[in-house]
Amino acid sequence: MTSSWQVILDAVPVLLEGSLITLKIVSISLAIAFVIGLISGLMSTSSNKLLRVPALFYVDLIRGTPLLVQVFFIYLGLPVFLDIRIPAEAAGIAAISLNAGAYISEIFRGGINSIHRGQMEAARSLGMSRYLTMRLVILPQAIRRMTPAFVNQVIVSIKDTSLLSVIGIRELTQSGEIIIAENFRAFEIWGVVGIFYFIIIYALSWLARRLERRFAVK
Repeated sequence: MTSSWQVILDAVPVLLEGSLITLKIVSISLAIAFVIGLISGLMSTSSNKLLRVPALFYVDLIRGTPLLVQVFFIYLGLPVFLDIRIPAEAAGIAAISLNAGAYISEIFRGGINSIHRGQMEAARSLGMSRYLTMRLVILPQAIRRMTPAFVNQVIVSIKDTSLLSVIGIRELTQSGEIIIAENFRAFEIWGVVGIFYFIIIYALSWLARRLERRFAVK
């Protein structure tokens, strides 16, 4: 019988490959989610109902449905409706992006609303447009306050990628499942998968603490 150490050593290359796929999906998804969240967050703070209502509806819709349902809807539901085939990885990235985008939108909304409205009024009274006021006065201050929430969303999104194993994406969790199907050593493999997630998230948490200290509001 193969020793536990040998099982773990044999699994490491496959799990490393799965970790890289996990990081790739998270990186692309969060870049898209940041843009979605910024636009949606700005729309939700607008006084114009035509902008505010759709943004709030999007956030409520995403927060009111499980991510797993969103993954199945994009991967299995949309192709039937549109009569097209969506690759699993593209569907996974789309689902994580839309899901994280809704939460990042709320982070932006909370951060913008935390800045005293007197600053907006003062900038506008000096002749600055709303766009310039937001870009040069409000957002630079708000983003400093949002840093811990952004980091928390990154960590949540990394954990959420494990759900993409249900549509066959060979990220970290799916890689572990494949190895276990071959050797039936669930104890060792799930233990190593957990360690891989811990290392990734611990590294990000360490980086987050440094960013928080650097951007701390004084």
